[in-house]
Amino acid sequence: MKVQSYLFFDGRCEEALEFYSSKLGAKVKDLMRFKDNPDPAGAEGCGNGSGAPISPDKVMHASFQIGETELLASDGMAAGQPKFEGISLALTAKDEAEARRLFAALSEGGQVQMPMAKTFFSPAFGMVADRFGVSWMVLAE
Repeated sequence: MKVQSYLFFDGRCEEALEFYSSKLGAKVKDLMRFKDNPDPAGAEGCGNGSGAPISPDKVMHASFQIGETELLASDGMAAGQPKFEGISLALTAKDEAEARRLFAALSEGGQVQMPMAKTFFSPAFGMVADRFGVSWMVLAE
């Protein structure tokens, strides 16, 4: 059995994949756009809740890898209102310098929720919501 996180960027998936690739070294393993759906009727039936169809160029499904972890992503309904509530992704770096670099990268355009600091469980720990609203807990081993 395997459990994976599936992130719905609500229209900003491709931008998020590019950001995570440049800042975290993410590698996109698979990407399917709505126009690539093998069932054309299924792709045409997708709407964003407002009655407007989703752009065929939006991401229907993607998988990407950060370090040893594979994550899944989509533009979802592409309504432009991504919400990531009640969950954080924990990113464990090999050392304090790497944790601080990753925290700074995720903070670009985001919002620091807890500044990077020494804690009883890590020499460097901080929490940030990135520019897409995804909450991250970054810590050094």
